[in-house]
Amino acid sequence: MIDIGLIKLALIGVVALVVIGPEKLPTVARMVGSLFSRAMRYINDVKSEVSREIELEELFKMRQDVQEVADDFKHSISQSVSDIKSSLGAAWGDSTDSGSNDSDYPADRLRVEQLAVKARSFRKKKLARTSAIPSWYKKQNGCRASLLSGAARVAKYRPVQGKVSGSFFS
Repeated sequence: MIDIGLIKLALIGVVALVVIGPEKLPTVARMVGSLFSRAMRYINDVKSEVSREIELEELFKMRQDVQEVADDFKHSISQSVSDIKSSLGAAWGDSTDSGSNDSDYPADRLRVEQLAVKARSFRKKKLARTSAIPSWYKKQNGCRASLLSGAARVAKYRPVQGKVSGSFFS
């Protein structure tokens, strides 16, 4: 960088005073200061942008390394699972005469459509169990026809006004 000391700054100030003049020197100094601050902001913005790009490249490299490790791990797990499957298949095949295969497992017998129907019915049952209808209402009516608000329920079960009550004031 430029090495500017106190003596050099004083010399520049005296030359500027002589060349520009004392009337215009404050306006020129303000303009130079604003230009200098703009330049510093621009340099700082460029520095931050470059550092962000470098960090982004590092993150992409790190992501790629993690992806490679995950793929290697997945491959090793799938290889070990296939080895275990083949050893289990060989064990099952040796113990039976017909030589069973993977389709003899109970989970393989269910079709995808049957599983989807089971899932739908499970969701419906769970919704019926955990819905917002109070249990006293379910017990009283036996079905989920409609709900009454609190005020409507009070009005429905309130005694009729025409009846003579055993009140003290009547």
